[in-house]
Amino acid sequence: MSPLDEAPYVIDPAGGCPHALNARLRARGAVAEVVLPGGVPGAIVLGHEALKEFLAHPDAAKDPRHFPGLHDGTIPADWPLRVFANAQGMHTADGADHRRLRSLVGNAFTARQVERLRPRVEELTDTLLDDLGRAADASPDGVADLLTHFALPLPMGVICELLGVDPEHRGRLHRLSHTVIVSTDSTPAQKLAAVRELVELMGTIAATRRRDPGDDLTSALIAARDGDGDRLSEAELIGTLRLVLVAGHETTLNLISNAVRALCTHRDQLALVLSGKVGWSEVVDETLRWDSPVSWFPFRYPARDLSIEGTVIPRGTPVLAGYTAAGRDASFHGADADRFDVTRPGAARHLAFGHGAHYCVGAPLARLEAGVALERLFARFPGLDLAVPEADLARQRSFIGNGVEALPVRLSRE
Repeated sequence: MSPLDEAPYVIDPAGGCPHALNARLRARGAVAEVVLPGGVPGAIVLGHEALKEFLAHPDAAKDPRHFPGLHDGTIPADWPLRVFANAQGMHTADGADHRRLRSLVGNAFTARQVERLRPRVEELTDTLLDDLGRAADASPDGVADLLTHFALPLPMGVICELLGVDPEHRGRLHRLSHTVIVSTDSTPAQKLAAVRELVELMGTIAATRRRDPGDDLTSALIAARDGDGDRLSEAELIGTLRLVLVAGHETTLNLISNAVRALCTHRDQLALVLSGKVGWSEVVDETLRWDSPVSWFPFRYPARDLSIEGTVIPRGTPVLAGYTAAGRDASFHGADADRFDVTRPGAARHLAFGHGAHYCVGAPLARLEAGVALERLFARFPGLDLAVPEADLARQRSFIGNGVEALPVRLSRE
């Protein structure tokens, strides 16, 4: 795929801030050849138009049967990134199978259904802001971690209530899902142990709802599985629950924290929003474009050799979707694409939620949660600021997730 004088980029499993690297790779072209952890050859699509074309291409498959290396002995059984292919659900299905699985989940995430959740999201947001304030007051230096007290428990609480997950499981679920999906520098043994524990825990949650059904998504999925209509296998049920859980909180956690970081380091943009000149929905979209919650997401596999903007991606290549790269593609977003600008026209045309048949089914919920969270956070603490320089914040050890490990802030009502 790459010119002879350009060696494939060897991905660092520890990840880090992706933007400088994205710029260097984009300079090579809209598609770059990479070496995945474990020495597995792959590719990443970096340009906005190229990624939009690739995500919607009928021959860019999600079904891992199109990745021969997984099945012919080329790739070892303990390859850490196998987790993205082994789970059964709508994220690893194509065509009619994908439509069947998506339809069982999609009804819970329509704009109308999500809007019904607004009062609960607002209530939980206010409760967590109380907790955040108490944490800062109890700290000797007045500093509290926004992730621990607000950005994580808000989406985690909402998605667990939607799924009917008991509060006792939430901390463990986050730890396991983070190890399995987000943390790309975990060892194969750590990854395998976390996968087994997560699947077991999801099975326990499903068993609880099977014994005691409620008005929740897990009970609805079980009913669909056990009824006479569309059926979910046990593996599909567990895979779907895992997908909804992880996508329903990890990405929104990063969206909220990335928006707070952006606004705190661009006080002029924050002033525009607080003055009412710009809405919070514009902040959400510009954050999704400028600092997408997901950086390079696995995998799609060409069912045949595909030419994307003049670069041929061979059949069976595992391909990463470069969301953070596409968000700052100057050829689409303009010469100032690296600038955070909440007044930017067309920011909503970002690809952070994907494109095509696999467009994120939870996008309306993520938008609602982030908009409510940011509006109420800065209404209560308009002088909120980072407690350490932004450059000193520890990044997630991941090339998939794009966020920070902690977000210490100082609160101010002025």
